[in-house]
Amino acid sequence: MHRTFSYSILILCLVGLTRFFFVPQTAAAADEQKFTSVGNIGLTVSNYGTIGDGFVNQRPVDYPSCEYPKDSGIEHMFDGGLWIGGITEDGRRHVTTGAVDVASIGDKPNSGFEFTSITALEERSSILESPNYHREAISHQDFVADFTDTNLVIPETQERIRDHSPLGLVIHMETYAWDYQFADAFVIFNYSITNVSDETISDVYVGLWADLVIRNTNITSTNIGAPFFQHVANGFVDSLNMAYAFDYDGDPGYTDSYVAFRLLGATPQSDDAIYRPITHYDSWQFRNTSDPIFFSPQDDNQKYERMRGTLTEEQIEDLNNNGNNRMTLLTTGPFEKIAPDSTINVVFAVVCAKKYGNTPTKDDTWEARRNLRENSDWALTAYRGEDRNGNGILDTVQVEGEVVSEDIDGDGQLSRYVLPTPPRPPQIKVIPANNTVEVLWDAETAENSRDLITGKKDFEGYRIYRSKLGRDLGQSDLLSSLSLIAEIDVVDNIGYDTGLEHYRLDTPIEGRDPRTGDPVTYRYRYENSNVLNGWQYAYAVTAYDQGDPANNLGSLESSMLRTVQRVIPGTPARESTSGQGEHEVGVYPNPYRVNAVWDGKLERERKMYFYNLPSRAEVRIYTLAGDLVDKFTHDADTYAGENIKWFREFSGEERIFAGGEHAWDLVTEHDQALATGLYIWVVRDLQTDRLQRGRFVIIK
Repeated sequence: MHRTFSYSILILCLVGLTRFFFVPQTAAAADEQKFTSVGNIGLTVSNYGTIGDGFVNQRPVDYPSCEYPKDSGIEHMFDGGLWIGGITEDGRRHVTTGAVDVASIGDKPNSGFEFTSITALEERSSILESPNYHREAISHQDFVADFTDTNLVIPETQERIRDHSPLGLVIHMETYAWDYQFADAFVIFNYSITNVSDETISDVYVGLWADLVIRNTNITSTNIGAPFFQHVANGFVDSLNMAYAFDYDGDPGYTDSYVAFRLLGATPQSDDAIYRPITHYDSWQFRNTSDPIFFSPQDDNQKYERMRGTLTEEQIEDLNNNGNNRMTLLTTGPFEKIAPDSTINVVFAVVCAKKYGNTPTKDDTWEARRNLRENSDWALTAYRGEDRNGNGILDTVQVEGEVVSEDIDGDGQLSRYVLPTPPRPPQIKVIPANNTVEVLWDAETAENSRDLITGKKDFEGYRIYRSKLGRDLGQSDLLSSLSLIAEIDVVDNIGYDTGLEHYRLDTPIEGRDPRTGDPVTYRYRYENSNVLNGWQYAYAVTAYDQGDPANNLGSLESSMLRTVQRVIPGTPARESTSGQGEHEVGVYPNPYRVNAVWDGKLERERKMYFYNLPSRAEVRIYTLAGDLVDKFTHDADTYAGENIKWFREFSGEERIFAGGEHAWDLVTEHDQALATGLYIWVVRDLQTDRLQRGRFVIIK
């Protein structure tokens, strides 16, 4: 719900600060970055006014800068940040920038990184099962932080922020992301900007700046430098208050997507007589200091002019017809003023979308932008909340000829950030077995859900998805690899009317959610047979509703990403290796031939499987001469393929094995690739000490 932010103690401490160069240093928190992990965008956000991560790789986990779809490797941004410009009482123009193209994220405190953190980056979630659940959370994943432009030095290091002339601002930022399938392609940035100086700031502009770039990092490395960035084309749709970028000719077939900034709304001071919710667009070539039009602004005066918008329609059209390394700046203003101790609110969205249709990458048409418009319209719908007609007040609207109140929750206040809600996704458990995968899920979570807007229990059915065979080698994102394999719904003259009984268990299975550990009663079961052992599959179960004709909404479906689990079918663990026939330990593929379909491209991305292993076993591999090649221990309760590079590269963080299989990467204990030849293996059951032997062949 919409809240009027109160900064109480924080603001009271800052309001009395004297003018700029005599402003005492504001207390700070350590710089911090996190990235959105719900929905289908991986976007890095900081507590000091930046977005994106500048392709910094010095972390234990490589943060996505602005990856869409998730797990695809397709990035849409190098870095970016908040810009605020205004005129102080002495008539001087000042612009505070979160990031600029004369520096990068790793270059702090270089000129251009002018905000410093006040608070840690707090994560909140409206999902009850989330460890970050917070009753004040707006979305499925909120990031909340405060930062300021009042410091002349970085508090942690005392390094001077070069060329910085503060306006005297504190910014409260909240970002919102959802995992609903209709709302998983945007992240909302809600900025409340407070003047903590003792002077009025006039003619204020607020904007988002970014170095947008759309390339598939699985195909083209960021390390090649300038050639990575020089394929961006740009556009601006003033009627939608939206600036966007797309890959003109970089990775055709892989980067057929858009990234955009859209202004969703703003709230000026109540006595502001000049502000109108329009946007201004500007662009320039990266670090260019010579082009008379597309030069990079070097000082506050030039930056302020850029925030006002300097390009003609013809110049903007030229940006759309060729590729280059260009910056994007989308601003709104001017706000007449921000008086001391006063606050304005500005809300943007970062939106991504796949191009619509099959036209060439460089063809940017109204039809090609269909998905981008729809995704950005959902962002606007989220911002407006109860305000269906977008006039900024609670009133009545016509719905199917009936006059209804916009006050959905009946609290007498305009509530923003309200989206229609599909049923909650069920709690699922996926169990791999020999050429089979069993999917279990509960009934209560989805079937007892109430739509946030209508208040009705409108559950209609379930859909089961599975990834396509072989679509797990980084060639596409996880979401697009999922295909519908079953749909079941209640009998009510809506949909297929299959009924749920065929999948309902006669005796429910009590268990625990594999992700949260909470007790779960599984009431439904789906068995997917004839799957191939050793191949990775992803499964997801969603719930969908009946739709809401009164609000002109079709059926809504819960997120596939919320329930998706990766599994590798195979033989279950055996109690002993002494049996015969199907219980004998074996190896596949045997013979192993290089460049097997399921392997990656690199030597260390190969794998073969031992199957029918006992629950705890030691495996040794020898040459025919008796030299030890490698050894490892198998534990069915804990094994997850974590020591194999293939799974680290192509399997995410979680995967489930059947228990009786263990992958080996054909690398010796001395870290050498295995040569062509005949090898001997010995498996020892650690519970019984019984041995079993066999051979396999490597052909390279």
